[in-house]
Amino acid sequence: MNESYKAYVSVVGRLLLALMFILSGFGKLGNIEGTAAFIASGGLPAPTLLAAAVGVLELFGGLALVAGFQVRLAGLALALFTVAASIVFHAFWSAPADQQYVAQLLFMKNISVAGGMLLISALGAGPLSIDARRAASAS
Repeated sequence: MNESYKAYVSVVGRLLLALMFILSGFGKLGNIEGTAAFIASGGLPAPTLLAAAVGVLELFGGLALVAGFQVRLAGLALALFTVAASIVFHAFWSAPADQQYVAQLLFMKNISVAGGMLLISALGAGPLSIDARRAASAS
């Protein structure tokens, strides 16, 4: 496969995967109280602290993906977060019957995104990234 194709497609892939996290992170940080209330509804402790931490993780993890900076770490962190959030907040197996379809759809979407994050973590950012530039200058 053409190396130029791989380079540009990896940038577009990182951007598309990151967009969800960046927008969500901005939303959470812009409404800490609402996010904390939602987190509290899941029975988690320290909801305000978790709201801020999750907002920062999503925003800066997403920005790291776009820039291609520390994507192996960012991808792993976002994958683990996404799986945990899916289990807590999209538990379709315990949702009322009339809500199961949507909950399962959201759960499966998140699991797919986590899979993409794991691929980025395993394969790296690609040649058009800060990580690639740093590796080239180190050698």
